[in-house]
Amino acid sequence: MKERAVAQVALESTVISHGLPYPRNLVLATEMEEVVREHGALPRTVAVIGGEMVAGLDRSGLERLATGLDVRKVSRRDLPIVVARGLDGATTVATTMWIAHRFGIEVFATGGIGGVHRGSGVDISADLQELAQTPVIVVCAGAKAILDLPATLEYLETFGVTVVGFGSDEFPAFYSRSSGLPVDVRCDTAAEVAAIWRTKRDLALPGGLLVTVPVPHEHEIPPAEIEPVIERAVDEAERKGLRSAQVTPFLLTRIAELSDARSLAANLALLKNNARVAAQIAVALTS
Repeated sequence: MKERAVAQVALESTVISHGLPYPRNLVLATEMEEVVREHGALPRTVAVIGGEMVAGLDRSGLERLATGLDVRKVSRRDLPIVVARGLDGATTVATTMWIAHRFGIEVFATGGIGGVHRGSGVDISADLQELAQTPVIVVCAGAKAILDLPATLEYLETFGVTVVGFGSDEFPAFYSRSSGLPVDVRCDTAAEVAAIWRTKRDLALPGGLLVTVPVPHEHEIPPAEIEPVIERAVDEAERKGLRSAQVTPFLLTRIAELSDARSLAANLALLKNNARVAAQIAVALTS
């Protein structure tokens, strides 16, 4: 009799080392892992510890990332540097996908993916190319609302990445449940997502599957309220001359300040909600 596969969910680690202060970061990391367990899957938080790629941090590893002062934020380009020099690294969406696939994990839960930045459109997150080439299901609340959402969706279409709306016909706008932009397909159950993923594999199509989950109703910030805040923060970033990796951390911090921490509350809620949906999909894949 064939042994049943274990349902597993990868979790990123940048939110631990670069997203929140201690001890809130450690609390969130443990809560997300617990949500995954409660819904029948095994959490595998991904990071680089002392130059070793890890998919499944123990308590000491989580604490090391939560309290470390020299934890490097690791995108794909940084991975060989951090591994070769024996450093600690917190993995972004792109790098978490790559490591998860290396460890045989098919489902990954995060907050929001990177995408095409507002403005000239020349600043494009590595997350999009990773989705185009690495076979992992990424469960998120859409792209971060600070980005150019139409351009991000256009990029995903160009590179053949199917975008699923989980319980929604529209692409969520991170803090808001709706963006007015359609997804490629709506799925109302984890089993429907699993069926699309199995078919993609059977067709030997490259890349991942993007499953977008709207932020819970009670934590949503309506577009009319959050958009002026985002525009102000983006304008401030431009006036400061911020570029590349400097932009997103500044914008997320500034938006939290300008929204009286409502954006932070929404972010925490959607992270745990995404972990729940990812666990359900992982279980459906092993059924």
